[in-house]
Amino acid sequence: MRRLFPVTDQTSADHNDRPWSLDELAEAYAYPALGPQGHWLRANMVSTLDGAAQHDGRSQPISGETDMAIFGTLRALADVIVVGAETVRQEGYRPARAREAFADRRSASGQGPAAAIAVITASMELDFSLPLFTSPLVPTLVVTGAAAPADRVAQAAGAGAEVVLAGDGVSVDPVRAVRELAARGLRRQLTEGGPRLLGQFVAADVLDELCLTISPMLTAGDAQRICGGPSVTVPHRLEAAGVLEEAGFLFTRYRRI
Repeated sequence: MRRLFPVTDQTSADHNDRPWSLDELAEAYAYPALGPQGHWLRANMVSTLDGAAQHDGRSQPISGETDMAIFGTLRALADVIVVGAETVRQEGYRPARAREAFADRRSASGQGPAAAIAVITASMELDFSLPLFTSPLVPTLVVTGAAAPADRVAQAAGAGAEVVLAGDGVSVDPVRAVRELAARGLRRQLTEGGPRLLGQFVAADVLDELCLTISPMLTAGDAQRICGGPSVTVPHRLEAAGVLEEAGFLFTRYRRI
């Protein structure tokens, strides 16, 4: 029998014999209250017991049913889903969809029917004929630097994407990316990686929360960790905000102190 319950909350024994509902997950993962100028960037990642964030280049093989339910819940709570171009290419990203189960909650929060997708890219090497660009419910954003190839910027705009400049050169400044998205009203932010993008957010110290699924699997090999890129000078300390468990998977949440 499937179980999902807060490990640290002994009063939740009534959840031991049933899965949590989407409403309960939405309450558990609700964004904090944001002031007029506030924004909140959370990451959602999965890792095996031996630290692999992928298997054969994709995260799906190390995921599970409840992990995917939480994945969908986090997307349904966000204003924008921020993702790196390489992840778009590898994972076959599609537009976020409207979900009836979250329609009232989004409406009450002043949100549209679905989150926008924001793709972080320096090279602009994206296939603008994909549904992510041609048929999104909410226009996709392409976040790049001011010196990005002009022809590719024009192609993105021609495909219906909104181009957001968040860097003086070719590369994207993570701090400016977060601020530019928030300035467009996209304040509840969710990043799903990949590891290189999450590493950039960590290095820039703009990550507010990490939702990490620990998968009860071992893969060995040389797969990426959840964060890539240069190490930070001083490790960033987070505080535990919640732990759920189901079928050996641990669904953890850590927040900025």
